[in-house]
Amino acid sequence: MQELVKYIVENLVDDPTKVEVTTEKDNDTVVININAEKEEIGKIIGKQGRIAKAIRTVVKAGGIKENVKYSVEINEK
Repeated sequence: MQELVKYIVENLVDDPTKVEVTTEKDNDTVVININAEKEEIGKIIGKQGRIAKAIRTVVKAGGIKENVKYSVEINEK
C-alpha cells in the first residue's frame, strides 16, 4: 500500500525528491505518513482536501480487501 501512495503522491508534485512516504504500525492500524516540503503539501491536499480524501478512500478500500486498517497522515518536513 505504501508503494501505491508513493506512486500517486510523486505524480502529483513538481519535485518528487521533496516527498517521502513511510509506514509505521500503531496497535492494529498501519499509519502511512506522507512527509513533504511546504510548497508541495498544497498539491497533495488539493482544493478543499479533495485529493487527500481520494487518497484516503483508495487506501481504505485496499485495506478492507487486505483486512488491514490504514490511516494516511500528511506532514510538513
